[in-house]
Amino acid sequence: MKPVDFDDAASYEPDEGWRRVALAGSDQFSFEWFEKPPGHASPMHDHENEQVCVCLEGELTVETESGSVTLGAYDSVLLEAGEPHRVENTGDERAVGLDVFAPGRSFDFWTDRD
Repeated sequence: MKPVDFDDAASYEPDEGWRRVALAGSDQFSFEWFEKPPGHASPMHDHENEQVCVCLEGELTVETESGSVTLGAYDSVLLEAGEPHRVENTGDERAVGLDVFAPGRSFDFWTDRD
């Protein structure tokens, strides 16, 4: 067993107010809790990992080349490996979500970008 205490977990803040926290995971899958302030959007990007994005609080709009979907609390979306996408908080309050990646990944995806 490998427990991860949320308050002691590795975290990363790519932009002001956009915080990501690494939860328990492995090379096969990883979980990242995140929060975004109103109006914040990640850049359009893709990666080798399949991704499930779950909205826990607030409102998140996920945009791909084929369209967009707005998620409310407990709604989710599957993003295929290599599918370009971005996630935006389109609500008026802080949004909180959970990303699941398979295979697992680390924050290197963001920290090693140009």
